Amino acid sequence: MFRCILALAITAAATVQAAAQSPAVERGSYLVNTIMTCGNCHSPKGPPNLVAGKDFSGGLRFDEPPFDVTASNITPDKETGIGSWTDEQIKTMLRTGKNPRGIQEAEVMPTAFYPILTNGDLDAIVAYLRSLPAVKNKSPDPVYKIALPHNVFPGAEKPFAPADLDDKLKKGFYLATIGHCMECHTPFGANGVPSYANSLGKGGREFPGPWGVSKSRNITSSKTEGLGNWTDAEIKTAITEGKSRDGSALKGPMGYQYYAKMTDADLDAVIAYMRTIPAKD
Repeated sequence: MFRCILALAITAAATVQAAAQSPAVERGSYLVNTIMTCGNCHSPKGPPNLVAGKDFSGGLRFDEPPFDVTASNITPDKETGIGSWTDEQIKTMLRTGKNPRGIQEAEVMPTAFYPILTNGDLDAIVAYLRSLPAVKNKSPDPVYKIALPHNVFPGAEKPFAPADLDDKLKKGFYLATIGHCMECHTPFGANGVPSYANSLGKGGREFPGPWGVSKSRNITSSKTEGLGNWTDAEIKTAITEGKSRDGSALKGPMGYQYYAKMTDADLDAVIAYMRTIPAKD
């Protein structure tokens, strides 16, 4: 009897380990923990570092009328996380911003950029979230004073095909989009929506935090205000190390520690795309 129980335990452990090492989980882990920087909002912080053992169990508060929301628990805990959500409900949330109750959530969660996700990457993200340890941690309920809009980022309206990622520029656009770079680096227009048509990548938005108040940089190809005169190596250092071309430290909330784990090929693709952003001064 003991041998049978031991054998079952070993088999179960091997099954869990195999699942954790599956290509889908590995791909999901790579996306979530690098370019998508999910832990930057969804993991509680000290200050200044992440709270050990609480990864992805809820994090930053965004009190930005007409809403007041706190990044939710996205671990598989069934009471306080997404353990009771179906795979389809998670995918719907990512692609449309609608939670299982059909409520449109605030776009501080960058679901406006996620419709572009390939079907395979979407499946991988769900697989990785399912593999996380369940952490019981109740985030405050969101407060919405009006029905919120959903403004999909131009070019992200439908899933990319896997073959699209074979093209370096398309891959760069894809990665920069799911990384929601333009969410912070594009100023708002008069209607309160990011002005992608006229000011894409122009920068200028202010972000208060433990770092003080930082202002998003101009990441267009402008040679006077943007990155037009920066070398690829200088851009890569800024993205992954938080250092400007003169060696000075850049402020948060840019997720430098996440981008540092990206592959060189992915970083090169993102930089190649950034070179194509029209100059704005």
